[in-house]
Amino acid sequence: MTTLADPVPGGRPGDVPRATALAAELGGRGVRGIVLAYVDTAGIGRVKAIPTARLPTAAAWGVGMSPVFDTFLADDSIVTTDVLGSPDGDLRLYPALDRLVELAGQPGWAWAPVDRITQEGERHPGCGRTFLRRTVADAEERHGLTFLAAVEIEWAVGLASAPEGEFVPAVSGPAYGATRQIELSDYTADLLAACAAQGVDVDQIHPEYAPGQFELSVGALDPVAAADRSVLVRQTVRAVSQRHGLRASFAPAVLAEGVGNGGHLHLSCRRDGANLHTGGMRRYGMTAEAESFAAGVLAHLPALTALTAPSPASYLRLKPSQWAGVFTAWGRETREAALRVVTGTAGRQERYANLEVKPVDLAANPYLALGCVIAAGLDGVTSAAALPEEITGDPARLGEEEAAARGVRRLPASLPEAVEEFRRDEVLRAALGPVLADAVTAVRLGEAAAVDGLDDARVAAAYRWKY
Repeated sequence: MTTLADPVPGGRPGDVPRATALAAELGGRGVRGIVLAYVDTAGIGRVKAIPTARLPTAAAWGVGMSPVFDTFLADDSIVTTDVLGSPDGDLRLYPALDRLVELAGQPGWAWAPVDRITQEGERHPGCGRTFLRRTVADAEERHGLTFLAAVEIEWAVGLASAPEGEFVPAVSGPAYGATRQIELSDYTADLLAACAAQGVDVDQIHPEYAPGQFELSVGALDPVAAADRSVLVRQTVRAVSQRHGLRASFAPAVLAEGVGNGGHLHLSCRRDGANLHTGGMRRYGMTAEAESFAAGVLAHLPALTALTAPSPASYLRLKPSQWAGVFTAWGRETREAALRVVTGTAGRQERYANLEVKPVDLAANPYLALGCVIAAGLDGVTSAAALPEEITGDPARLGEEEAAARGVRRLPASLPEAVEEFRRDEVLRAALGPVLADAVTAVRLGEAAAVDGLDDARVAAAYRWKY
């Protein structure tokens, strides 16, 4: 399980001797440096790196990093809020030692996610990992609920030798086609080996729909560890791709047309270790709490898109009838529904029954996305919200009157629309806190302004290699 305690100046209890032992162990295996990683508000992975021998000092006192990155855009331009975006101040990055791992795809390097605190030792209100840790801890304290989560990873494999900025698929062939698996079998075998060496349990890896596209599904962990794992897996995919003369794009829309890359969230609620999405008396074995949790997520989906689909390129992917889940609808194993109830195979429901949130891509900061989905679900639990009638088939085929009667409406079709929904959602804004909520709004509007006037092809190109 992930350590939920905040870092403190001088180090969390036991962290410094633990870091000292880890540094000696890693150094003895030839690890020369440690990547300290976090994800900013725009969904961009940011890093600093330290020599392995400096790990005990980093565990005690952190590593400096400006808070200005909380309002960076994907193109590295800067927007501001009333408290963020200035050149002033400093933060301390504290490595999460329980998540530190030697990188199999980058010999000589290890990796660890970080929490960020102020120089005065207080929580940094813009830190996404801290937000998710706090959300998970509060859910257990106030509701007695814990969670298991996983993030699906989809990416498009291109040739690294392609002209700068362009995407040339490394493989062709049909969706889920055997030809793709064969053509890149050495690459995917090395990727599986790297994941195994790093302790990442892979459920499956397969060719997907779009040109050069693959998907990797991993085992579920507590939400903070699941978000960490999402970042680690992408680091690994990029590194292994490079070693094979390939380049990986996790952008929501690598090309303007066709199916994009998703980052679907899977989440199950638990009480005293028992999965609340099975063994109950409600629909498909859900308990009353699980139904209300699902109802809360469904009710907040329009505003959640500002967290789960945070890029202008996200809305090239979020189109009806492409299995992206663009309507406020739920259904059992219905892949066009934004909220899919996964019941699991008979005999394995306790392990596998969960909710899948589909209008999510890998431009999303996974800590913010998971934390806000949990906050939305808990709002449903608190109010004992009722889950409406399920849908089957494609909700795009519903007539206007039937859709309205069933509460099925289109999710935001652009980033500015998503921001407007987010601004009206008091639950999500309160969960994030004013500093982080304002940063989300400023960054999303900044991204929208940055591509104003561009056609779809230029929008896709602008974000193709950012995530």
